[in-house]
Amino acid sequence: MTFVDETTTGDRGAGWELDVAEERLTVGELIRRRVFQEVAEYNARTPGVFQGLVQPSDAERVLNGYALRTARRIDPEAQTELALKAFAGNGFLVLVGDRQVTDVDEEVELALGTEVTFLKLVPLVGG
Repeated sequence: MTFVDETTTGDRGAGWELDVAEERLTVGELIRRRVFQEVAEYNARTPGVFQGLVQPSDAERVLNGYALRTARRIDPEAQTELALKAFAGNGFLVLVGDRQVTDVDEEVELALGTEVTFLKLVPLVGG
């Protein structure tokens, strides 16, 4: 499966792959796995800027992501909660293939090569 970020201004980030063994997952689980992966990558390297779906607490928006005010590891559970709240509050849309999904509990089929697009509608501040 490939995750891609887009904005309403037409910006499209480079996609990144995530191996998924299941053929069906809920939208909430897709969001959780995406967030856990990006947090794990950040925590392994702890670069100056977190490039994730939503802004961590105690961080400020910068050109290419979010700068944490104090260098620290990001909690994947807390970040997942922020992402799920943002999804529920229309902070971003999720498209699986060409179809928009709107319910966190909706199961989607993940055929080989499925592209999941996260369309950010507004700058996400704290989810």
